[in-house]
Amino acid sequence: MSYGIKLKVWGDYALFTRPEMKVERVSYDVMTPSAARGILEAIYWKPAILWVIDRIHVLRPVRFENIRRNELANRVAVNKRDMDEGKPVCRYIEDDRQQRASMVLRDVAYLIEAHFELTGSDDDQGKHLAIFERRVKKGQCFHRPYFGCREFPVNFEWCDEIPATPFSGEQNLGYMLHDIDFANDMTPRFFRAVMQDGIINCRQEVVS
Repeated sequence: MSYGIKLKVWGDYALFTRPEMKVERVSYDVMTPSAARGILEAIYWKPAILWVIDRIHVLRPVRFENIRRNELANRVAVNKRDMDEGKPVCRYIEDDRQQRASMVLRDVAYLIEAHFELTGSDDDQGKHLAIFERRVKKGQCFHRPYFGCREFPVNFEWCDEIPATPFSGEQNLGYMLHDIDFANDMTPRFFRAVMQDGIINCRQEVVS
Protein backbone atom coordinates (compact mmCIF):
# COMPACT_ATOMS: atom_id res chain seq x y z
CA MET A 1 0.00 0.00 0.00
CA SER A 2 1.22 3.54 -0.75
CA TYR A 3 0.01 6.94 0.44
CA GLY A 4 -0.60 9.74 -2.06
CA ILE A 5 -0.09 13.47 -1.50
CA LYS A 6 -0.87 16.67 -3.41
CA LEU A 7 1.50 19.63 -3.10
CA LYS A 8 1.10 23.00 -4.79
CA VAL A 9 4.38 24.75 -5.63
CA TRP A 10 4.96 28.12 -7.26
CA GLY A 11 7.61 30.77 -7.76
CA ASP A 12 8.79 33.74 -9.83
CA TYR A 13 11.35 31.88 -11.94
CA ALA A 14 12.40 28.31 -12.77
CA LEU A 15 15.21 26.69 -14.77
CA PHE A 16 14.96 22.98 -15.56
CA THR A 17 18.02 22.75 -17.79
CA ARG A 18 17.93 20.59 -20.90
CA PRO A 19 21.01 18.30 -20.80
CA GLU A 20 21.80 18.98 -24.46
CA MET A 21 22.10 22.75 -23.77
CA LYS A 22 24.44 23.24 -20.81
CA VAL A 23 26.67 26.05 -22.11
CA GLU A 24 23.81 28.49 -22.58
CA ARG A 25 21.12 27.09 -20.32
CA VAL A 26 17.65 26.49 -21.78
CA SER A 27 14.80 25.24 -19.62
CA TYR A 28 12.30 22.51 -20.38
CA ASP A 29 8.77 23.83 -20.88
CA VAL A 30 7.64 22.37 -17.55
CA MET A 31 9.05 20.93 -14.35
CA THR A 32 10.71 17.51 -14.64
CA PRO A 33 9.78 14.56 -12.37
CA SER A 34 13.29 14.59 -10.90
CA ALA A 35 12.88 18.26 -9.92
CA ALA A 36 9.52 17.46 -8.33
CA ARG A 37 11.10 14.61 -6.35
CA GLY A 38 13.85 16.98 -5.19
CA ILE A 39 11.24 19.40 -3.83
CA LEU A 40 9.52 16.65 -1.83
CA GLU A 41 12.85 15.39 -0.46
CA ALA A 42 13.81 18.93 0.56
CA ILE A 43 10.68 19.02 2.72
CA TYR A 44 10.82 15.48 4.11
CA TRP A 45 13.27 12.70 3.34
CA LYS A 46 14.12 9.52 5.22
CA PRO A 47 16.03 6.41 4.12
CA ALA A 48 12.88 4.41 4.94
CA ILE A 49 10.80 5.97 2.12
CA LEU A 50 11.13 6.51 -1.62
CA TRP A 51 9.17 9.32 -3.31
CA VAL A 52 7.50 8.44 -6.63
CA ILE A 53 6.03 11.21 -8.82
CA ASP A 54 2.68 10.25 -10.36
CA ARG A 55 1.45 13.38 -12.14
CA ILE A 56 2.43 17.02 -12.59
CA HIS A 57 -0.31 19.60 -13.17
CA VAL A 58 0.77 22.81 -14.94
CA LEU A 59 -1.30 25.60 -13.36
CA ARG A 60 -0.02 28.65 -15.25
CA PRO A 61 0.79 29.38 -18.92
CA VAL A 62 4.34 28.58 -20.07
CA ARG A 63 6.32 31.82 -20.31
CA PHE A 64 10.02 32.12 -21.12
CA GLU A 65 12.43 34.96 -20.38
CA ASN A 66 16.09 35.46 -21.32
CA ILE A 67 18.45 36.53 -18.53
CA ARG A 68 22.21 36.79 -18.03
CA ARG A 69 23.88 35.72 -14.80
CA ASN A 70 27.35 35.77 -13.30
CA GLU A 71 28.58 32.24 -12.61
CA LEU A 72 31.75 30.53 -11.51
CA ALA A 73 33.63 29.00 -14.44
CA ASN A 74 34.93 26.06 -12.37
CA ARG A 75 34.02 24.12 -9.27
CA VAL A 76 35.79 24.62 -5.98
CA ALA A 77 38.50 21.98 -5.62
CA VAL A 78 38.62 20.54 -2.10
CA ASN A 79 42.07 19.45 -0.95
CA LYS A 80 41.98 17.21 2.12
CA ARG A 81 45.45 18.31 3.18
CA ASP A 82 44.39 21.97 3.16
CA MET A 83 41.33 21.11 5.23
CA ASP A 84 43.43 19.17 7.74
CA GLU A 85 45.79 22.15 8.04
CA GLY A 86 42.90 24.54 8.61
CA LYS A 87 43.33 26.46 5.36
CA PRO A 88 40.14 28.05 3.98
CA VAL A 89 38.48 26.32 1.03
CA CYS A 90 37.22 29.09 -1.22
CA ARG A 91 37.28 30.60 -4.69
CA TYR A 92 37.27 34.33 -5.48
CA ILE A 93 34.57 35.28 -7.95
CA GLU A 94 36.73 38.09 -9.39
CA ASP A 95 39.25 35.49 -10.57
CA ASP A 96 36.74 33.04 -12.04
CA ARG A 97 33.68 34.99 -13.17
CA GLN A 98 31.87 34.37 -16.42
CA GLN A 99 28.55 35.58 -17.78
CA ARG A 100 26.15 33.02 -19.16
CA ALA A 101 22.80 33.46 -20.85
CA SER A 102 19.83 31.43 -19.66
CA MET A 103 16.32 30.97 -21.00
CA VAL A 104 14.24 30.53 -17.86
CA LEU A 105 10.56 30.04 -17.06
CA ARG A 106 8.73 32.93 -15.47
CA ASP A 107 5.78 32.96 -13.04
CA VAL A 108 5.40 29.19 -12.65
CA ALA A 109 2.96 27.11 -10.61
CA TYR A 110 2.49 23.34 -10.46
CA LEU A 111 0.59 20.72 -8.52
CA ILE A 112 2.63 17.62 -7.68
CA GLU A 113 0.77 14.36 -7.22
CA ALA A 114 3.06 11.75 -5.68
CA HIS A 115 3.25 8.84 -3.28
CA PHE A 116 5.97 7.19 -1.27
CA GLU A 117 6.97 3.57 -1.03
CA LEU A 118 8.71 1.93 1.89
CA THR A 119 12.25 0.70 1.32
CA GLY A 120 12.02 -1.66 4.32
CA SER A 121 9.33 -3.87 5.82
CA ASP A 122 9.13 -2.70 9.43
CA ASP A 123 7.84 0.85 9.29
CA ASP A 124 4.66 2.84 9.74
CA GLN A 125 3.39 4.42 6.50
CA GLY A 126 0.82 6.61 8.24
CA LYS A 127 3.56 8.12 10.42
CA HIS A 128 5.53 9.38 7.43
CA LEU A 129 2.40 10.81 5.82
CA ALA A 130 1.48 12.66 9.02
CA ILE A 131 4.99 14.06 9.41
CA PHE A 132 5.09 15.26 5.80
CA GLU A 133 1.67 16.92 6.06
CA ARG A 134 2.61 18.64 9.34
CA ARG A 135 5.89 19.93 7.92
CA VAL A 136 4.21 21.30 4.79
CA LYS A 137 1.47 23.09 6.73
CA LYS A 138 4.09 24.66 9.02
CA GLY A 139 6.33 25.63 6.12
CA GLN A 140 9.18 23.45 7.39
CA CYS A 141 11.89 21.91 5.21
CA PHE A 142 15.38 20.45 5.57
CA HIS A 143 16.61 23.03 3.06
CA ARG A 144 14.72 25.54 0.95
CA PRO A 145 13.48 23.76 -2.19
CA TYR A 146 14.21 25.43 -5.50
CA PHE A 147 13.19 25.30 -9.14
CA GLY A 148 16.34 23.98 -10.78
CA CYS A 149 18.71 26.64 -9.39
CA ARG A 150 19.11 27.78 -5.80
CA GLU A 151 18.37 31.42 -6.70
CA PHE A 152 14.84 30.37 -7.76
CA PRO A 153 13.19 29.36 -4.44
CA VAL A 154 9.95 27.38 -4.20
CA ASN A 155 6.84 28.38 -2.29
CA PHE A 156 4.71 25.40 -1.29
CA GLU A 157 1.45 24.54 0.42
CA TRP A 158 -0.66 21.49 1.20
CA CYS A 159 -3.45 20.93 -1.32
CA ASP A 160 -6.61 18.84 -0.89
CA GLU A 161 -8.29 19.73 -4.18
CA ILE A 162 -6.82 19.91 -7.69
CA PRO A 163 -6.96 23.44 -9.16
CA ALA A 164 -8.00 24.01 -12.76
CA THR A 165 -5.30 24.39 -15.40
CA PRO A 166 -5.34 26.88 -18.31
CA PHE A 167 -4.60 24.14 -20.87
CA SER A 168 -6.84 21.92 -22.95
CA GLY A 169 -6.06 19.23 -25.46
CA GLU A 170 -2.87 17.26 -25.96
CA GLN A 171 0.63 18.71 -26.26
CA ASN A 172 3.71 16.61 -27.00
CA LEU A 173 6.71 17.96 -25.04
CA GLY A 174 9.20 15.50 -26.54
CA TYR A 175 11.72 13.51 -24.56
CA MET A 176 12.27 14.81 -21.04
CA LEU A 177 14.54 13.80 -18.19
CA HIS A 178 12.60 11.54 -15.85
CA ASP A 179 15.22 10.90 -13.16
CA ILE A 180 18.77 9.77 -12.47
CA ASP A 181 19.37 6.10 -11.66
CA PHE A 182 21.89 6.49 -8.83
CA ALA A 183 22.07 2.73 -8.29
CA ASN A 184 23.23 2.19 -11.87
CA ASP A 185 26.25 4.49 -12.26
CA MET A 186 24.06 7.65 -12.25
CA THR A 187 22.41 6.75 -15.56
CA PRO A 188 19.93 9.38 -16.82
CA ARG A 189 16.45 8.09 -17.62
CA PHE A 190 14.16 9.84 -20.11
CA PHE A 191 10.50 9.53 -21.06
CA ARG A 192 8.24 10.96 -23.74
CA ALA A 193 6.32 13.70 -21.95
CA VAL A 194 2.78 14.31 -23.14
CA MET A 195 0.63 16.98 -21.48
CA GLN A 196 -3.06 16.17 -21.62
CA ASP A 197 -5.32 19.02 -20.46
CA GLY A 198 -2.41 20.45 -18.46
CA ILE A 199 -1.52 17.15 -16.78
CA ILE A 200 1.67 15.14 -17.35
CA ASN A 201 1.52 11.47 -16.46
CA CYS A 202 4.96 10.58 -15.04
CA ARG A 203 4.24 6.87 -14.64
CA GLN A 204 5.25 6.04 -18.19
CA GLU A 205 7.90 3.84 -19.71
CA VAL A 206 11.38 5.35 -19.32
CA VAL A 207 14.45 4.79 -21.46
CA SER A 208 18.17 5.17 -20.75
